[in-house]
Amino acid sequence: MTTYDKLLKETQEIQEYLEITCSDNPEEVIERIKAINVYQARTGYMLAEAKKLYRRMRSSEISRIVIDIAKQNFLSASAQKALVESIAEDEAYLVDWIDRLNAACSHQQDALRSILSYTKEQMKNLNYSA
Repeated sequence: MTTYDKLLKETQEIQEYLEITCSDNPEEVIERIKAINVYQARTGYMLAEAKKLYRRMRSSEISRIVIDIAKQNFLSASAQKALVESIAEDEAYLVDWIDRLNAACSHQQDALRSILSYTKEQMKNLNYSA
């Protein structure tokens, strides 16, 4: 399995986890925050790896093809760039996806902390009422 395939598989797994709805049970919320903290760190690393793959793809065989075509004066510079971008489309997609997962981790952490704060405040109010 290539690095690309491994990253893609792990990205899909993290996506599935982040799509799970969490209850407002404080213990579950805390466990989810802990898991998402790990996913956030992991997606940061995965993003760097995906960007490396993307750059590698763009600079390897693609460059050779574009140079060959350019020598024959068939493509303008903008057409060459478009060709490179289209050939590395899967790698660019993976970079974008992992970037969005990393951001989703931050947003979910914030939302889960808000749920915990709300629950804590409710518990305080119930104790004062009793």
